[in-house]
Amino acid sequence: MNKNIFLIAILLAVILIVNGCAQNQNIAVASRYSKIPADAVKITPQTDVSPPKSYSADYKDPVPVSGKVNSAGAEDSAFIMPDGNTLYFFFTPDVRIPAEKQLIDRVTGIYVSKKQNGEWGEPDRIVLQNNGKLALDGCEFVTGNTMLFCSAREGYIGIHWFTAEFKDGKWKNWKNADFNPDYKVGELHITSDGNELYFHSDRPGGKGGLDIWVSKKADGKWAEPENVAAVNTERDEGWPFVTENGNELWIYKDYGLWRSKKVDGQWQAPELIISHLAGEPSVDNTGNVYFTHHFYKDSKMIEADIYVAEKKS
Repeated sequence: MNKNIFLIAILLAVILIVNGCAQNQNIAVASRYSKIPADAVKITPQTDVSPPKSYSADYKDPVPVSGKVNSAGAEDSAFIMPDGNTLYFFFTPDVRIPAEKQLIDRVTGIYVSKKQNGEWGEPDRIVLQNNGKLALDGCEFVTGNTMLFCSAREGYIGIHWFTAEFKDGKWKNWKNADFNPDYKVGELHITSDGNELYFHSDRPGGKGGLDIWVSKKADGKWAEPENVAAVNTERDEGWPFVTENGNELWIYKDYGLWRSKKVDGQWQAPELIISHLAGEPSVDNTGNVYFTHHFYKDSKMIEADIYVAEKKS
């Protein structure tokens, strides 16, 4: 999700929960299309005033993902599974509405779409809260049958990390999974071997703004984070993604997607791959890059879609 939109939404949701406005009631899931406002205009590549472009000979110019993922609402926070056939994302129908309405609109949250005959099928909402309680879930990361996600929800004050497990065809059994609060773990990625946790944070000791940090697992616990100095600057770097083979670290900075390669065990200075208004990279095993493209008008975000930049053969 767009950093500012998501943080504002979370803060407002927390205020809502703390003030007791979020009642313990059972809210049925509605069609996401039913909540998209009547005045919403679907932006297309033909009407996009700032289309994303490839700056690398390795990649084709990005295009919206085919099929039924994108709408006139906001699809954000893409996460592609390694085989390229399952796509998770965050959806909210109208970025203009306040978070207390997102919290109870019955459609804002995490969705999943499956690829069918080369096209993305109708997404299903993943309802992670239970007992009729309210939650604002996002920033999903999936490995195997485990999902990590951050949320503001009834019974908790502030933003917390949670896990859920995929069992009997559903995501269930969520539980708190907070990291050491001193680490200030933002949106994250865990390497395929499970031994390194990459995340963005404005924790002390960085180069400025958001930096990329890595925490390595020692004796079953996440050790003190280290600054990934090769990719950080005094500006914001965030939303890390490490490819399945561990050789590429993708990040967002300066409104675009950058790639660092590992050489002799060390990350190298990143290079710009895709820009403009491209964020939150996620890469499948073929090398195709899925990301969020935000659309703006008069300096205000009006919607967002999931795009893909295919890797050339």
